[in-house]
Amino acid sequence: MKILVCISKTPDTTAKISFNGDQTFNAAGVQFIMNPYDEWYALVKALEIQEANGGTVTLINVGGADNETIIRKGLAIGAENAVRINTEPASAMSTAFQIASYAKSQGFDLIFTGKETIDFNAAEVGAMVAEYLDMPYVSFANEMKLNGNTAIIGREIEGGTETVEVDLPIVISAAKGLAEQRIPNMRGIMMAKSKPLEVMDPAPFQDNVTTKQFELPTAKSAVKMVDPENMDELVRLLHEEAKVI
Repeated sequence: MKILVCISKTPDTTAKISFNGDQTFNAAGVQFIMNPYDEWYALVKALEIQEANGGTVTLINVGGADNETIIRKGLAIGAENAVRINTEPASAMSTAFQIASYAKSQGFDLIFTGKETIDFNAAEVGAMVAEYLDMPYVSFANEMKLNGNTAIIGREIEGGTETVEVDLPIVISAAKGLAEQRIPNMRGIMMAKSKPLEVMDPAPFQDNVTTKQFELPTAKSAVKMVDPENMDELVRLLHEEAKVI
């Protein structure tokens, strides 16, 4: 069983987000982590499958050398090897293209992504990878088991869970519930230092999407307190300012 897990670097959930004068992201003082959906669910589920069925788990990341800290953490958790595509992606499509270009000739049975990154929340890369590779795609998976060459997957839908069956190879985006977080132990951390991390040049790609600028949302107005006895004023505010009635 050959499994590829796509991982990305995101700001820590507690990081204070700000932008430079030219409206680019200000990374000064920001602590970066492995995207939680990639780490807690996609990677751990891949390792569980490998432990039950044998095979290998490979990590792939699209980004610069400063991403290698999070890649090594993935190796410490249990992946055998890793690949870093040495380019800063400008869009979800460029990221997906680089992942697919690597995976195309590798014969992976399963490709995992997190359901989304916690910085952009776009949930696009998994579907794009599947399209580039002409493989089935199951999104927001929160349950999964294998029966031979068939995956039985539960996925989040509005108001419940849908169960699907699909033959390998497939691309899956992992949601909460698919696996339980693992913390790397000291042995894993030491072994990760010697595990192979291959750096590859990016495949040629013309990106049709560029980010022009970022901006913070408009600050929320202060809470208005209304005397519970003054219903007329409450109704007026809801009608004239909130415009909900």
